[in-house]
Amino acid sequence: MSPLSRRRFTRLLAAMPALAVPALAVPALARAHAAEPRTLTFSHLHTGERLVDIEYFSGGSYLPDALGEINRLLRDFRTGEVAPIDPQLLDLLHGLSQLTGSTQPFQIISAYRSPATNAMLRARSTGVASGSLHLSGRAIDIRVADVPLARLRQAALALGRGGVGYYPGSNFVHVDTGRVRAW
Repeated sequence: MSPLSRRRFTRLLAAMPALAVPALAVPALARAHAAEPRTLTFSHLHTGERLVDIEYFSGGSYLPDALGEINRLLRDFRTGEVAPIDPQLLDLLHGLSQLTGSTQPFQIISAYRSPATNAMLRARSTGVASGSLHLSGRAIDIRVADVPLARLRQAALALGRGGVGYYPGSNFVHVDTGRVRAW
């Protein structure tokens, strides 16, 4: 799919009236609040671990200790391998939280994947990319209890910050910081 053009963005907004006004405000909101603290709340569905209102950005800078905690939570839960998570992915999640108005944690299905885990999943399914952005901490599979899955997908598309995969049968949305595309 080609990058999100202004015309396609406008059509997308017209198709989702509940998100249209907040989506239009996203660029202005981002500029107006660029230095304000950013927090996220996570619940990892496989490990049961949680991070509540972790402030990962403040005073115009990312906070290394908080990023370390997030990296650990979003590790490959199968191998225990920890890798850096792209701060832009965290900003994308923060934007989703603001755009949807969610007050619930991001429920994590999958974040960082080690090469061994990705190879194992790839052997089991045709839907796992050999060069998955999960391998570089640039992708995450999520859902949010107080946001319908289709609306979460629409919000991710409206942000236009990377890839958006929609998996209603498995009850999650994939977002990443790669090129803008959707499937």
